[in-house]
Amino acid sequence: MAPSATSSTSVPKLLSPSGSSTATDEFDIISCYHDLLSSDAELPFPIAAIFALAELVSKSRAATTSELMENIRSASHRLKASLENPVPATAGLDLFTRFVVTKSWDTGDDFEAHKASLAALAHEFAVHTVPSCREKICELVLPFISDDSVVLTHSYSRVVMQALKFAALHQRKRISVYVTESRPHGLGLRTYNQLISHGIPCTVILDSAVAYTMPKVDLVLTGAEGVVESGGCLNAVGTYGMAIIAKACNKPFFALAESFKFLRMFPLNQYDLPTNNTNRNLLAFPDLDDQPSDTATTREAEQDHATPKLGSTQQTLQMSRAQELLNPAIDYTTPDLVTFLFSDVGVLTPSGVGDALLAVYGGAD
Repeated sequence: MAPSATSSTSVPKLLSPSGSSTATDEFDIISCYHDLLSSDAELPFPIAAIFALAELVSKSRAATTSELMENIRSASHRLKASLENPVPATAGLDLFTRFVVTKSWDTGDDFEAHKASLAALAHEFAVHTVPSCREKICELVLPFISDDSVVLTHSYSRVVMQALKFAALHQRKRISVYVTESRPHGLGLRTYNQLISHGIPCTVILDSAVAYTMPKVDLVLTGAEGVVESGGCLNAVGTYGMAIIAKACNKPFFALAESFKFLRMFPLNQYDLPTNNTNRNLLAFPDLDDQPSDTATTREAEQDHATPKLGSTQQTLQMSRAQELLNPAIDYTTPDLVTFLFSDVGVLTPSGVGDALLAVYGGAD
């Protein structure tokens, strides 16, 4: 096993957040999930979901398997309904549910001991899976990153960051990176700051400059929030457009994703994705009371770079939160645009993802 390019993910302590019980002592999975994420910024969303369900099982008062399964399903639905983008958490929730279904339950033994064993096994899986998955992916993708490569990436991906650092710092490959700003959250700047801090040349480009930049790059590396049965990827909005441009310019498009992000989902188009953003399909009308988001800045209108006169109207230069909500958080990169998918289960063509999912879920409903 190759050495990890970064330190492994720290083990978050399973939380019992204050206020996590209602009047009926119902475990608050939503608070637990967000507390886990806030305690470790590098914790992947699917793994946080697994940790949260493991905590649910350890606190559950269920006395039978069917009652426990109902608790898990109910908590999973509540968590997914609370998230604007439920895709990453869904992968972990589904995997945990499958783990419970396939566990051998001996009714002759102590059921409380079974629940404790289930929570401990799920926790053990989550703790050891993340670092091992990323190390395997780094090993697999390394031969495809040649010396003096120019890489284009999108937004921020932990596994992509680890692969780039491994290639540059451990293998001493000379690489340079272009990264999109990734509006509206600007996560590309997080990628830029980390790469620069490790001495890897990086340039931030506008999301709208991908087509202009593509002829300069040798390959595209992106992460994925979810990998679906078709072999396509769900990722930060803009990934689909980047993949289309990469194919038009005959550049390889590589997606990097851990196997715990594989989803039993088969979207037919861009509008067939799970989302709780009800504003996205609404027609936007002007709202005089609409305020810019916290990150938005306003400047006085300028003409020909002249200093504006006192009393001139102000112009909002960034989208308001309401305007952002009219746009999707993720898009679907279709399998015909993906050259290879690098995962801890191997280097897969899109058609191989279905086999990988079948190995995990089998004929489960």
